[in-house]
Amino acid sequence: MRRRQFLILSAASIGGVLVYSLDRKASRVFAQEKSAQTLKIPLRFFTKDEAMIVAAAAARIFPSDDSGPGAKEAGVVIFIDRQLAGPWGRDRYRYAEGPFDENGAREFGYQGKATPRETYREGLKGLKDFDSLTSEQQDKKLQQIENTHLFALLRQNTIEGMFSDPVHGGNADMVGWQLVGFPGPRMSNYDEVDKHFGEAFRPKPVTLEQVLHRKVRPSEDEDTASA
Repeated sequence: MRRRQFLILSAASIGGVLVYSLDRKASRVFAQEKSAQTLKIPLRFFTKDEAMIVAAAAARIFPSDDSGPGAKEAGVVIFIDRQLAGPWGRDRYRYAEGPFDENGAREFGYQGKATPRETYREGLKGLKDFDSLTSEQQDKKLQQIENTHLFALLRQNTIEGMFSDPVHGGNADMVGWQLVGFPGPRMSNYDEVDKHFGEAFRPKPVTLEQVLHRKVRPSEDEDTASA
């Protein structure tokens, strides 16, 4: 078994709020903590430059505003990085034999040959230095690629990273679920019925691990032991 190699991304570069240890546990740091600038986030697929581009693009697709936090605060780039490093990134779940049709009807889904990994890696070359552009320039750049497969994946993955269970790397602190009032995978609200009878009830969201009271191994981690 060879030692897994980690690329490193500064926590401050995507908001200064997320901290991922090597065992993939996430926690928050506060702005007043002097160590915040030195904390790191390990990457599995993206290079640092690629991660910066994806983080910036996702933040334009799902920005933070007066209604609440967005992709930056939720750590969407980490979710996408994990997915691309796992079996989904290799197209394990899609029929990937020919014939291929890059211009096939949209209702049939993507019919091209490229895997999600290949789509991101090649497509991000055309977005070099995207993270250094102004918000207006970034929006114009995204408009130029909005009909491409890369943008379709990026938009889909941004939404997934906002609202998936935090075990997959995104939705840090369940900010996405709090934004829409989703309580998480609760099995029952039976105990709360009498406590809140006749009044509005919005329970604090819980993760799958909190419900099951045990660790959950996400599908993107299934190759970790052999990597």
